[in-house]
Order: sequence, then C-alpha cells, then structure tokens
Amino acid sequence: MKALFNLSLRIKLPLWGSFLIVATALAVSGALMFRAYDDLKEDLLISSKSLGRTLAKSLFRPLLHDDVWRAFELVRAPIEGEAEENPVQPDAIIVLDRSYRIVVSSRPTEMPMLTDFRSFGREEAALVVAIEGLQGRDAHTVELPDSEHLYVVVPIADEAALLGTLVISHSKSVFMPRFWRTAQSGALIGLLVLAVLLPANWYWGRRMAGPLVQLAGHVEGLGRGVPDDLDPGLYAYRDELGRLFQSYLRMVRELREKAMLERQVVQTERLAAVGRLAAGIAHEINNPLGGMLTAIDTLKCHADADPRTLKTISLLERGLVQVKDTVAALLVEARLKSRDLGQQDIEDVRTLVAPAAHKKRLRLSWDNALPETLPLSATLLRQILINLLLNAIQAANEGGDIGCRIGIEAGELATVVTNDGKLLTPEQMEHLFEPFSPLSESGHGLGLWVTWQIAHQLGGSIAARVKENLMVFEVRIPIGVAS
Repeated sequence: MKALFNLSLRIKLPLWGSFLIVATALAVSGALMFRAYDDLKEDLLISSKSLGRTLAKSLFRPLLHDDVWRAFELVRAPIEGEAEENPVQPDAIIVLDRSYRIVVSSRPTEMPMLTDFRSFGREEAALVVAIEGLQGRDAHTVELPDSEHLYVVVPIADEAALLGTLVISHSKSVFMPRFWRTAQSGALIGLLVLAVLLPANWYWGRRMAGPLVQLAGHVEGLGRGVPDDLDPGLYAYRDELGRLFQSYLRMVRELREKAMLERQVVQTERLAAVGRLAAGIAHEINNPLGGMLTAIDTLKCHADADPRTLKTISLLERGLVQVKDTVAALLVEARLKSRDLGQQDIEDVRTLVAPAAHKKRLRLSWDNALPETLPLSATLLRQILINLLLNAIQAANEGGDIGCRIGIEAGELATVVTNDGKLLTPEQMEHLFEPFSPLSESGHGLGLWVTWQIAHQLGGSIAARVKENLMVFEVRIPIGVAS
C-alpha cells in the first residue's frame, strides 16, 4: 500500500481520481437501482391495494347472499385479458371466510372451494397467522420471510359484519424483468458517463501533475546552484498551483540576481585587491625606473661611445620605456584634476583611432550625441573611450564593422562600443576585465582593466554582452561626478 502512495503524481492523481469516479458511479448506480426496485414494488402495492378495496366492496353482497358464481366472476375479471408480463397483474386472488376456508379463488383447480387455506403449506399457514394479527379493516401488505410472493390482504366487511378476507397474491418474479431492464439502462448510462469522465480525469490529472513533477525536479536542484526557469506556458492559470509556479519563477529570478551580485562583488573585490597590489608595485618600480631612464638619457648625451654601445643603449631605453608605459597603466587615479568633458574631446578620440581602423579597413559607425560640456573628467573619459575603441579595432574582423555611440540616458553618460569580432562565452567574460587577461591576443591586456578601474572609481559601471552577433561594451558614468 505504501508503494501506491509513493507513485509519481502523474500516475497517482489520475489513478485516485479514476478510483473515486468509479466508486461514485457504482454507488450512485446502486442507489438508483435499489430506488427503482422500491418504486416498482411501491407502485405494485398501491395498485394492488386499490384493486383489493374495489373487489372487497364488490364481493360483500355476493358473499352475503352466497352467490359464489358472481364472486368467481369478480375475482377472475382482473386476471383475464391482462398481459402476462404486466407487473401489476395478480398471481392469484383468493376469498377466505372467517374460518380461513376458501370460498372462491381465481385458480379453482389448484385451490378448491371449502379447502382450509392453511393446508396448502407453511407459507399459507404463516399468512393466516399474519392476517390474524392485523388490526383495522383497511388494506394491508404482508411480505413473508423467504417468500417469492407479496400479499395484499383486504377485509370483506361493512360497518356491522365481517364476512371474510380477500387475499391478492403477486409473484416477485413478475416485475424483476422490468427492474433488470431499468438496471441495464442505468448501467449503460453509467458506462457512458465513465467513458467521458475517466479520460477527462486522466487528462486533467496529468495536466496538473506534469507541471508539479517538473517543479519538483527543478526544486531538487536548488542545492546544486540556481535552477533553470520553467516554461511560463506550462501552467498559465491563476489558481493556487499557478501562484506556486509564479512564486517559483520569482524565487529563481531573485536567486539568479543574488548569484550575479555575489559574482560581481567577488570580482570587484578581487580586482580592487589586484589593483591595490599592482599600484603598490608600480609605485615601487616607478622611482628606480625613472632614475635608470635619466641615467641612460645622460649617457646618450655625454658619452663618447662606439656605434655598438649606442645601439645597445637604445635597446635598453626602448625596453625601459615599455616597462614605464606598463607601470603607468597600473597607476589609475580617478581624482586627477582635469577640465570638463566636451563634445570636441570625443571627436578628438575619433581622429586618434581613425588610422588604426583604416589600417584594418574597418567601417566605423559613429554617433556622438554629447552636449557642449559635461561636469566629468575629460582626461579619464577620453582614456575610457580610447581603450574601448582600440580594443574593438583589435578584436574586429578584417574589413569588418565597429560602432560607437555616446549620449545621455537616465542621468548617466552612456558609452557603447561594438565590434563584429569573435564572440566571447559567459565564462570568458567573467575574466575579461582582469589585468593581464589571457584573452588579450596582443599587448599587456591592461586596457579593459584600466577602463574598469576608471569607471568604478567614477561611480559608474562597465559591462560586456553579446547582442545580434556583436560584442557590445557599455560604460555608464553618473553625471555630476567632480572632474
């Protein structure tokens, strides 16, 4: 029995529903069948009592004058000419005197006149005992245990004299065929109802259980991470089950947002820690690096060296300059004093990156919707835009497209740069803004990290996403940050 309760709801709900439908149909059909039997029996007895009262009144005068032939005609009249299958038709009509001898009967050969009625058997003797126990002079029904007959007993009397008793016998087997026909009709209707309800029950049971099973499977995966969304059309109704699905969808969205925020916080803290470490190392390197460059410059100006030595000094100088540029990229200072950002600053950046784009035969889509000036650091915003555009030029396909759109949206400066180069996966984009990123095919991979540092120190954000087969980088900076 326990295994039955452990079944899947897809089976258990339709199964229990089918059991209840069948049980209900059987109970209702049984009740209706018994009701039909009682109604047939009641109709028979009512008709028989009415016949008995009429015959009793008609028989009183012939019995009073010993007119046996007239009495016989009266008891034979209700039986002659009636159809045999008529359930109301009496099986026998008998007139007994006060001593319970047969005065006349509808079956004279089987029940001769003046024969003691009790001599025909136990059932007849029990009927006489029942008649003796009746009170009043109205028609009565007598149903003996284990008898195949129903009896209606009517006294033949007037207000002063009791002449005898009229007994009308009905065989129970006469109206049973009619009862079974009624029962068969009821059973057929019940089967038709079951043929409609059972498939509907299985459909709705599985229709309701299917979403619950899917919901259970998704909830089981909560401990292993954020589960997937359910299909919104899986159960589109607004009942309790529908509200449960809506609550699950809200929970998944909130868990996904929480996981995203946690990843962002971890990434921010990690990058901030790396930035502090890199800035500290850069400061420590910068001082001796400046001294070495000064010494090399002095050596070039005053030393009387041969060409090989001068070539070696130039190689050292270029290497140290490259180190200096890398160190400078690690030193991001958002509070750098600078003039306000103007529209011409953006156009200057376009002029600076145009040769690099032309070299790769790229088509540059440009949309500068910046007003005259904004209270933002021109130096830092130019650095952000240059880094994003150079990164887009580097990533774009040869002869491909890059785009740049700058404008004000919801009180923020929105900078959107796109390219048609290689699309990054979500896993790759998680490490995109890290310093010395392995995703950088050339250079030191500090451009996007520096952009991330500047954007966050200005109170803004940077995000990368894939949209319509394009890599999209978007930086949003709140307007009003001191320049």
